[in-house]
Amino acid sequence: MSLLTLHAVSKSYGALKVTDNISLSVAPGETLGILGPNGAGKTTLFNLISGDTKVDAGRVTFKGIDMTSVPPHLRCRSGIGRSYQVPQPFSNMSVFENLVTAACFGGGETETQAWETAFDVLQQTGLIQFANQAAGSLTLLNRKRLELARALATKPDLLLLDEIAGGLTEHEAQELVEELKRIKNTGVTMIWIEHVVHALLSVADRLFVINFGQELAQGLPQEVMNDPEVKRVYMGMEV
Repeated sequence: MSLLTLHAVSKSYGALKVTDNISLSVAPGETLGILGPNGAGKTTLFNLISGDTKVDAGRVTFKGIDMTSVPPHLRCRSGIGRSYQVPQPFSNMSVFENLVTAACFGGGETETQAWETAFDVLQQTGLIQFANQAAGSLTLLNRKRLELARALATKPDLLLLDEIAGGLTEHEAQELVEELKRIKNTGVTMIWIEHVVHALLSVADRLFVINFGQELAQGLPQEVMNDPEVKRVYMGMEV
């Protein structure tokens, strides 16, 4: 049984079709990696899953329930958490306050429950020493960690990660990969958009490649990366 299924979803802006008849399923506990060149429609795909953008055609089902018309905050409460490519914390609030807010409003917890969740996530993500620091004063790596932590504070069954390794050094990216492996081992299902391919390949069970809003390839990571069309479109290699 699939946790998430997209049934022929499409989204257009005027004459520009940014998501064109995309269908995919993600199984519980699976990590699906999303690849594609800039402008391929990857973030729009996430927006359709999270409800930030409404589909023009097709359906989104989660846990067997049709979510197509469900607003973003209720999708979050149902178990869909996400990070954004550019971290979006409440900059003037502390790291701890950011997590309490996520747990309360994203996860639907009481204030007491949210404090406990925030403390657990601080420990899990290595942010405990920055708990009382203003989110806007964090380094890029720690803002990325906070973006991940805020999503985790909603206690998601499905975690959407949008280029969370972008802009990190090799060492920082490796630290992030280890954190994502730990999260994966807890049973959380993940869909991860990423241009840092080696990081993605070290976590993903399966890859889904899109180009111009359409599916280009999907399958096991090694098979997809060896696909001649993927090499040509994504890596600029003539095969």
